[in-house]
Parts: sequence; structure tokens; C-alpha cells
Amino acid sequence: MNCQLLLGDEAAAQGAIDAGIGGAFSYPGTPATEIFEAVEEHVRRQGDAAGISVLWSANEKVAYEEALGMSYAGKRALVSMKHVGLNVAADPFMSSAITGVNAGLVLVVADDPGMHSSQNEQDSRHYAEFAQLPLYEPGNQQEAYDQVRAAFDESEAIGLPVMVRMVTRLCHSRSTVTTRAGAAAESGDESSAHAALRPRPDYNDWVLVPTNARRRFRRLLDLQPQLLRDSEQSSWNRLRLSGTRGIIAAGIGSNYVEEALAGSTDDSVLRIGRYPLPAALIRSLVDHCDEIVVVEDGYPFIERRLNGILGVPGKAVRGRLSGDLPLDGELTPDSVAAALGAAFVSPAQPLAGLAGRPPQLCKGCPHADSFKAIVEAAAPLGNAYMFSDVGCYALGVLPPFRAVHSCVDMGASISMAFGAVQAGAHPVVCTIGDSTFAHSGMTPLLGAARANANMTVFVLDNAAVGMTGAQESLSCGERLVEIIRGLGVDPAHIHVIEPLAKHHQANVDLIRREIEYPGLSVVIPRRACIHVKRQAKVRQAEPTCGAGCTCGTVALPAGATA
Repeated sequence: MNCQLLLGDEAAAQGAIDAGIGGAFSYPGTPATEIFEAVEEHVRRQGDAAGISVLWSANEKVAYEEALGMSYAGKRALVSMKHVGLNVAADPFMSSAITGVNAGLVLVVADDPGMHSSQNEQDSRHYAEFAQLPLYEPGNQQEAYDQVRAAFDESEAIGLPVMVRMVTRLCHSRSTVTTRAGAAAESGDESSAHAALRPRPDYNDWVLVPTNARRRFRRLLDLQPQLLRDSEQSSWNRLRLSGTRGIIAAGIGSNYVEEALAGSTDDSVLRIGRYPLPAALIRSLVDHCDEIVVVEDGYPFIERRLNGILGVPGKAVRGRLSGDLPLDGELTPDSVAAALGAAFVSPAQPLAGLAGRPPQLCKGCPHADSFKAIVEAAAPLGNAYMFSDVGCYALGVLPPFRAVHSCVDMGASISMAFGAVQAGAHPVVCTIGDSTFAHSGMTPLLGAARANANMTVFVLDNAAVGMTGAQESLSCGERLVEIIRGLGVDPAHIHVIEPLAKHHQANVDLIRREIEYPGLSVVIPRRACIHVKRQAKVRQAEPTCGAGCTCGTVALPAGATA
């Protein structure tokens, strides 16, 4: 046993490490980023002895497929992402429920109620129900550790991927976590717990041609009664019958309920930490109580299912839908206490009289100089359509730039710009980061290049995934230029500029010429993120993105200024 002070993300990562994973796969996305980084740090400390592969993936779909491939090959795999990342990975995720897995495969998804750093509040529990897969929902850091370990065992026992759903407040808060020896130590094997690959089953199960897919889907359906029984009997789902008011508390909501009740046992409580929903336990609670309060972070997932279409005759169901808890935003101890009629006062009181401080680009950010040049170049050419993308450069929507007119999803800027061109709009420009370009920007550029669309694309090359902590980018420096050229863009209209004040007028002149050009142009403002320079001083290492590359993934490119 070992006691550590861990973030929820770190606890989930440690659970996977101690479960004996062979690899971790992810694309950076808050609030999930630290899961992969915790595994990465473990490997950095342990070296080859860790026996774990850690490489950032190009996007969440790729990460899930890489993890699935490792599972097929016979080693346990962890894949982590934020909720909107699961949209990107939905295709392999849904199909993997039918193919099943070999070695354990666990997907940890971090939802973001309140949209602290996201485009929506999407609740990933719907995905688990959609795919008909088991889901765990920890209520604290200790449970995050324990449930991830349990999820790997269950994944192998039933031959399916298993999902663990966390939320921002759990991911980014710390608590003490008691860890246990890893799988190798528990088995008495001092070598890697999964040095040998698990035997490969019938590979026809993984080939989803219709005859196999129908057979495997029937298997998934046949497993549903077992998954429901497992939830009914799970120690993560606990029912206490007492008073006639019943409380259903899911995930982190159970912590807030405990705080609000302050030790009182007057209420009946059903604590839910594993799905599918334990129908028999819910029925027992409803039969015993006159009133049910549903406390869950995210959408009213449980509340809607409890109400159905017609409600529960003779019973009052309260929660987000009834207005007793806010319909949007994350749960708080105060909101839960108010819903339960408890006099709980949060110890953290807001400070009065402080001026608002909107988010802004870092001092010295290269994107600021890029936006200044883009706005000035486009101004005389009419009311430009300025599409943008997901990244810290989305802050270009704020004054003094006002250079972002859209930010919808990863990679959407190029696609939307091309759509606007086909509607006859002009001038059309779009901005996308180098990492977002690798994530999902290359595919739409392929179509725009084939059509020689009358638009100007700016790939902002700061050599990092800047918004989530300056992780390495997979498409930057000269490699980025080669990729763009390989996608079919005319080399005569691919330009690399250095976004610095001393080059401002020259950059404006070049950008204006390319916007006026009646075809596709790609301009690459290249200057490393200021945090890359800070990392380079700490790491004192060579660039990691490829032999001979000087893009500045770890060290600044030659001549660059941050």
C-alpha cells in the first residue's frame, strides 16, 4: 500500500499503470490531458523498465484505434480524451463494442460541465448507453484509481471495452489516494506484468463484414442481461433505505450529497458509480420513497430515464429538469445543498469588487502578430469572412483583433471556409493551429486544393499544442510545409512568414497579395510558442518530432524569436 496526493486525472493514470498497461494513447484536451501526462512522467522516471509505450496521437480517433490495436495484439491499453474528443473517436468506439477486445481496453473520458474549456457540456454517459458498454463513474480520486483498475479486469472478463467517465471538478482537484502494488508484483513476477502477449482469439471477430458483424452484434445483445446483473451486484452501486425522501447520487454528486447531509441518515440514498443503471435498485428506492431527488453532474441522464414519458405516478421526481438544480453548468456543493434544503455554506466565498479579466493571449504570443497582419491586410478588401478553429488562437475573437468569426470544432475552419467559397463569399480566410491541422485539418485542405478554392488558409505554426500545455505537435516546421505541398497546394502560393513586429509591413503586403489571388493560398506564420522556449531550457533536449527537423517542438527553430 502507498498513499499519494493525486489529481483525479493522476489517480486514473496510476490505476492504469498498476493494472499493467502496455501503452497509453491520447490527444491533448482539457480536462483529460493530465491522464496521459501522468503515464508519460512515470515512463520518464522508470525508463524502459516501465514497459509502457507513450506517444501522443494525431487525434482521438487515431488514439482509440491505436489502443484497440494494442488490445488485439494482446497488451492492455489505456486511451483517454475529453468529451468532444469522443465525438472524433465515435466511429471506432462504436464498432469496437461489436468486435470486442483481447487484452483489456479502458477508455477514460473527461466531461466538462460548465464549459470551462470546451464548446459544449456533452454528457458521455449517452455514448456508453449508445454502444451498450459498461461505464464507471467515480465520485472521488480514490474511486478513480480503483475503478480504472477494476475496469481493466472487467474488460478482459467480458471481452469488451469499458468506459470510465470523469468530470472537470474531479479531474483537476487533489486528494489522498491509497494505491496497491502493480499487477506484476501481485502475481509475484518481477518482470513486466504483460511481457508476454495474450493469445490471439479468432481474428474473424475483428473483421466487420456483414456476416461477422451480425454475429458479433448478437453477442453484444446477449451480454446485456449479464452487464445489468453486474451493475445490480456492483459494490459501486449502494442502496440505503431509510426515510421517505430518496436521493439518487451519481459520481461526484455523491460527495456533494454527503456534505449536504452532514452525517444524517434520515434520507434513503442510492449511490450510483457503475452503469448500465441498476434498475432493480432504483425500483426499490422508488417503491420505498414518496419523493426522489436526482443529483448528477452533466445532463439529466438518470432523471430523464426515471421520468420516462409519463413520469412516476404518485411520486415527485426533482433534479435538473424540475429546476431544483440548475439545468446547465456543473454541480456545486451549494446548489446540491439548496436542492436538499440543507444550510450548507461553501467555505470559498467570492471576492467582491474585482474587475473582470477576460482571457487573453499570453504576452509575447506569436498569434498576436499574426492576427494584426491578417486584419490589416484584409481590411481594404471588404468585409472578410474569418473562420477559425479550436486552440488558444480562438482568443483572436476578442479586441483588439476581432479576427475570429467562427470556432465550432477541431478542423472546422478549413471546411467551413471552403463551404463559404462555394456560396460565393469573398474574401475568405481561415486560421488553424499546426496541431489542429494535423488533428483534422489536412482532410478538408485536400478538397480545397483539388478545387483550387478562392480562399487563404493560415496555419499558425507555434510548434506546440499551446492551449493544453505545449505538448509536441506532429506537423510543424519544414514537415508542415511538405505535408501542405503533398496535399496538392500550388507551391507558388505556400508562404512561410515570421510573425514579428519588425516584419509587420512585409507580412501585410504578402498576405494581401495572397487574399487577392483567385485561388487557394496557404500562409504559415512560423514562430515558436513562448512556452516551448521555457520547456527547451528545462529539457535541454533535441527536437523530438523527427530526424533533422528544426521546428522547435522542444528547442526553438534557428532564428526564431519568442
